[in-house]
Amino acid sequence: MLMTKRASKTAMYIVQIIVAFLIVFPLFFAVVSSLRPLDDIYKYVSPVTLQTFLPTNTTLDAYITLFTERNFALVLFNTFFVAIMTVLFGIIFGSMAAFAFAKFQFRGKAALFGIVLLTFMIPFEVIAIPLYGLVQSVGWIDTYYGLIVPAVANGLVIFLYRQFFLDLPDALIESARIDGASWWKIYSAIIMPLCKPVTISAGLLLFISQWESFLWPLIATRSKQYKVIQVALSDFTTQHGTLWNELYAVSVIAVIIPLLLLLPLQRFFVQGVANTGIKE
Repeated sequence: MLMTKRASKTAMYIVQIIVAFLIVFPLFFAVVSSLRPLDDIYKYVSPVTLQTFLPTNTTLDAYITLFTERNFALVLFNTFFVAIMTVLFGIIFGSMAAFAFAKFQFRGKAALFGIVLLTFMIPFEVIAIPLYGLVQSVGWIDTYYGLIVPAVANGLVIFLYRQFFLDLPDALIESARIDGASWWKIYSAIIMPLCKPVTISAGLLLFISQWESFLWPLIATRSKQYKVIQVALSDFTTQHGTLWNELYAVSVIAVIIPLLLLLPLQRFFVQGVANTGIKE
């Protein structure tokens, strides 16, 4: 029995090591390749040797070129600005909508919440063309408004907040109302300070969703002035070849930044999702 437990534990560790290797190795190869000169990236691929994974000539030229010749600083600014604004307004409007669904009684609430649930079950590709027509009709194509506003109303964020609010006792709100607090005061000063885990979870979901967004920024913007990082990745594949070292450098930046946000906040992220079970 003891031997069986040890064998199963060893097998589990082996599987975890293999999975970790499959996840980490592509990022490791991208980092190494971004530090090579362009001509050396695939020079040592066949046959596979130690030089395949450890560069002999290390250079930061790819990263320097991004910021000196490719105007990558503007791309990073656009991506951060769009993501942060989406997080800010998404949390405000998503939490307010969820508070209404959780604590208010009004006609058609169940049907309306059902529609909210459907919004994050429908693939974005289905609504991309109608959404483009709507955004174009208000003149928001190739603007920050066109990139931010369509992502603010997020059904999953509303769902997470609503499930969290259902756990809050109604007596807390009733006592505040008796003391003369307005609904805005209850929401901003009493309810939201209790929502730190779910707020971090919702913020990370919105940030990563916008950071990784490709299709909508591609069709909603035309000029380089509003280009974001996922769309910028396509700039390094040209008619005459691919700038692999710069492409790998951008890929590393695109992966590392969300990772640096997620790792220190993962405890709150898991707690926020775990505390939003299915309730009625």
